[in-house]
Amino acid sequence: MFGKGSKLYSILNYRCPKCHEGKMFKNPNPYEISDLTKMHDSCEVCGESFLREPGFYFGAAYVSYALTVALWVAVLVALLCFDWWGLIEFSFFENPLTFFISGLATLVIGLPILYRLSRSIWINFFVKYDPHAKESAQAGTAKEQPQA
Repeated sequence: MFGKGSKLYSILNYRCPKCHEGKMFKNPNPYEISDLTKMHDSCEVCGESFLREPGFYFGAAYVSYALTVALWVAVLVALLCFDWWGLIEFSFFENPLTFFISGLATLVIGLPILYRLSRSIWINFFVKYDPHAKESAQAGTAKEQPQA
C-alpha cells in the first residue's frame, strides 16, 4: 500500500510521480527555509518535468487549504480529547484563545511540510506512475547520442 508504485509513496516521500525515484525538492529538509520552495525543474531519473506549465502549482493552494482545515480540525479534536481525559480544561466557546493559539502554533510548525505536501499531491493528480519510466528515459537518451 505504501510501497513504490502507489501514489501515497510518491506523495509522502516527495518523489517523482512518474518513476517514484527522483526527488522533487532540491533540499530534503523542509525546515531549511531558504530552500523550502526550490524544486528540481525535472526528474533526474526519468526526465519528467515538474514545471508542467506556468502557474501549474496555483492549484496546489486548494490542496493546501484542505490540509490546513484538516490540521485545525485535528487541533480541535486533540484539545477536546485532552479536556475529556482531564489533562486541560477546554471548551471551544469558553476558551477560543486556547484553540486559536494552539492551532496557530501547530500551523506555523507544520507550514513547511504542508507546502511541500500540497505540491506533491497536486502533481500526483496529473502524472501517472510508469514502472518503466527509467528504462524509457535511458533508451531515449541512448537514441539521442550520435554514434561514433
